[in-house]
Amino acid sequence: MIISMQTNSKQQGFSLLEILIAFAILAISLTILLKIFSAGTNTAIVAEEYTTAVQIAESLMTQVGVATRIQPGETSGDENERYHWRILITPYLPDPNLVDIKQLKLLMYQVVVTVSWSDGGNGERQLELSTLKLGTEESA
Repeated sequence: MIISMQTNSKQQGFSLLEILIAFAILAISLTILLKIFSAGTNTAIVAEEYTTAVQIAESLMTQVGVATRIQPGETSGDENERYHWRILITPYLPDPNLVDIKQLKLLMYQVVVTVSWSDGGNGERQLELSTLKLGTEESA
């Protein structure tokens, strides 16, 4: 009896080239995913900073005429040692063709609140809110 032994010359598994290509694709994919997550995190941080700045500006704008008298001038300060704010109040004169200023008992003031902060070394960010508030002649 003769037993024939055939050897299978085909190797099972991956070649070195296939493994290198797989690792390259994996490295490129992970790099892209990390950049996407990093950009999303940065966007969330900037959005949080703007939200805080809007809250500060709205709070300061609300105080004008309530906690403090409406007087033309400029006031500034800091909030949380990071956000710098400035309030600028100027008389607002309506169009004289539309309104007789001499008969006007109420005066309008333009209130501009500017909040600025450093964004971690990349520069300065700034937010500005503006509104008109009514005051009486005694406020001036």
